[in-house]
Amino acid sequence: MFTIIPSKVFFTKGVGRHKSRLGSFEQALRDAGIAQFNLVEVSSIFPPNAEIVTKEEGLKYLKPGQILFVVLAKNSSDEYNRLISAAVGLAIPKDRNLYGYLSEHHSFGETDKVAGEFAEDLAAEMLASTMGIDHHLIWDENSQNWKLDDRILLTQNIASSATVERSGEWTTVIAAAVLIP
Repeated sequence: MFTIIPSKVFFTKGVGRHKSRLGSFEQALRDAGIAQFNLVEVSSIFPPNAEIVTKEEGLKYLKPGQILFVVLAKNSSDEYNRLISAAVGLAIPKDRNLYGYLSEHHSFGETDKVAGEFAEDLAAEMLASTMGIDHHLIWDENSQNWKLDDRILLTQNIASSATVERSGEWTTVIAAAVLIP
């Protein structure tokens, strides 16, 4: 049996504008630095012991045309003045031998800050429920972290938002966690 377990993950985001929806998606991928790869969308598990690296570091391990697994949030609109957002949230348990969660969120009318915080909260809630302790999930204002009983979750998010600037022009926003084998 062949098993692929990513060892590194990086986060990226982008915005694209074009006369077609597909063209704006391509521009958003270019802006995020991942247009040159064949992207396969996967669900929301952050691999045990995976290292979070910067986008610049992660790209060093990749080759154009390579098949990459991504957790991808995207949103598009051609409605003039419409605010769109896409976000990916992350929650990792303190015990890095356990898996964590990545969540996707795409919305209308939310800034990247609001969308990102929602995605981060969603990932923390999913992880807490998997651990069977979701009723103990508490936000600690001082540390700006989620706490589960006495276990601290590492959480973060990446989000992108944009407003459609021209009538008849598509705008796409993306946020992604790129999983490197």
